[in-house]
Amino acid sequence: MRLRALAVMCLAAMPVHAQEFFTLKGHGGPVMDIAVSPSGQIATGSFDNAVGLWAGTEPAWLDGHTAAVNAVMFWDEDTMISGGDDYKVRLWSDDADGDILGDHQAKVMGLAASQEAGLVASASWDATIGLWPFPARDAAPLFLRGHKLGVNDITFAADGRTLYSASTDGTIRAWDTQTGTQTQLLASHGFGVNQLVLNEADGWLAYGAIDGGTRIIGLQTGEEIDDFTLDRRPILALAYDPQGRQLAVGDGDGYIMVIDTAEMRISRDFKATRNGPVWALAFSPDGANIHASGIESIVYSWPVDTMKEHGQMEGTEQSFLRDPETMGNGERQFKRKCSICHTLTQGSARRAGPSLHNLFGRRAGTVSDYTYSDTLLGSDIVWSDDTIDALFAQGPDHYIPGTKMPMQRIAGQDDRADLINYLRQAGTSGEN
Repeated sequence: MRLRALAVMCLAAMPVHAQEFFTLKGHGGPVMDIAVSPSGQIATGSFDNAVGLWAGTEPAWLDGHTAAVNAVMFWDEDTMISGGDDYKVRLWSDDADGDILGDHQAKVMGLAASQEAGLVASASWDATIGLWPFPARDAAPLFLRGHKLGVNDITFAADGRTLYSASTDGTIRAWDTQTGTQTQLLASHGFGVNQLVLNEADGWLAYGAIDGGTRIIGLQTGEEIDDFTLDRRPILALAYDPQGRQLAVGDGDGYIMVIDTAEMRISRDFKATRNGPVWALAFSPDGANIHASGIESIVYSWPVDTMKEHGQMEGTEQSFLRDPETMGNGERQFKRKCSICHTLTQGSARRAGPSLHNLFGRRAGTVSDYTYSDTLLGSDIVWSDDTIDALFAQGPDHYIPGTKMPMQRIAGQDDRADLINYLRQAGTSGEN
């Protein structure tokens, strides 16, 4: 797929009037990250392993990751970069179709770029930050080491010489990108820090933490400038609009808070979801709209000035959001353990896992519209009461080492039996 051609299509298909409400539908799982190019083109990364590139409201799918895509970023209008649970940093352009730019030893959670320094940076739960020379790729990467736990987010200073990082270890650090050395321990929060926003012009750094902390600190000293912490946790998303000097904050309780950083006050506070968190936020280039995603597979875009007039995320598009009290135990186990990745109808529907329709008697690794890991291709496992029971009794990581399935177990034998009965009934009737 040609990114330049899609950018032209995107500009032609964008809403005629500013501040329109719209949605982007097509992913098969929660949208984990949103990026916006200078022209307004939108890219999304999803739990369904795909990158979506949107021309208006129509998606082009960039497939290459073999696990959830946690981070997406535009280098320019013609080039995108993504990182995911498969430990990979991938490159998308006219000349690259998911080429691997870099490898980590654990999931990639954040990306940043500096054209001035010719670097792409990746934050990983292997506790390192990768610095990948780009677009020239003839030099070896540099890994920044010093965090004690996983790195969640990163951001470059304007000249690319300094990089700031946030970690599950509760610290915010500054690094010299030429030498790879830490230059400053800017903050030691005590709780994991998930998100960063840098404003060099005003001399501050904003961060969001696991305990619900939303704070703005001075770049030089790390001293607190203001604290916008509310009784909502964790903070999962931050986005900044430099034109309007608006800082948007998304949290685990489903709120989007907008802070006017010129006056250091909360200007808007909107319960954006009926159920679940706000995973990702991004402003349109003019700051008029805020794009957001939660546990659904849909991106919502609200005009900032009229957010409450357009309503919340529906919370009904994904079946796992239903009230568990309305379900039998087998269905409840399916919704909790399986439905975010699998359908029970024919067709895998861009989910992170294959369809479970007509599962019993089927050999593992044989659904035609799903890309399996090498572990399951050619597997001799045939799905039956016994093999499904063993899968969840032992956990997929033990029963099928190397599988892409998440590590989870169902400890209760009766719960496993109820799930198996539900899969047989609903997977034949086509319920979902």
